[in-house]
Amino acid sequence: MGVLSWLIEQGAADDTDLSGLPVALACRYSDDEPGSPWTWALYVDARASSGQQAALEGIFTGRLGGDALRHFPWAWKPSELVAVRPVDIEVDHTRRRQRLRIRDHVSVRIRDRVAGDETVTCVIPGHERAGEELIADELIVEDAPLAFSYRGVCGYGATFDYAG
Repeated sequence: MGVLSWLIEQGAADDTDLSGLPVALACRYSDDEPGSPWTWALYVDARASSGQQAALEGIFTGRLGGDALRHFPWAWKPSELVAVRPVDIEVDHTRRRQRLRIRDHVSVRIRDRVAGDETVTCVIPGHERAGEELIADELIVEDAPLAFSYRGVCGYGATFDYAG
């Protein structure tokens, strides 16, 4: 169970500029289930135009192909997309002080970097890139059927470079 977020610094889908837009998803999956299927909700910025929202949905669901089919496990594994929500997204990816708030649904607050050189690796897209292990002071999701809350769990921060 977790939350992933992106802030698109620069990018476009065909002629639709996506620069500056945040995107996030809340998810649940278990490697103990055959095929480790994903249950997930996609959040696109409510301030984006309908064309931008459609492009973001196409990219992050994998429907537009490209790198998504290599990087996004919810696009190439069995999955259930429970919602695509245009919502107010507040995101701050300031190093070691990251914060994400998705109105009425998600709150994530990073406390600090994990001490030491330990590496936590999993299927998080882009995890192969240089980044840093973090500690989430708060991770709350309230968006049925996804509902969970954690404190003091690991997080990960990195840059990403997708194309397609």
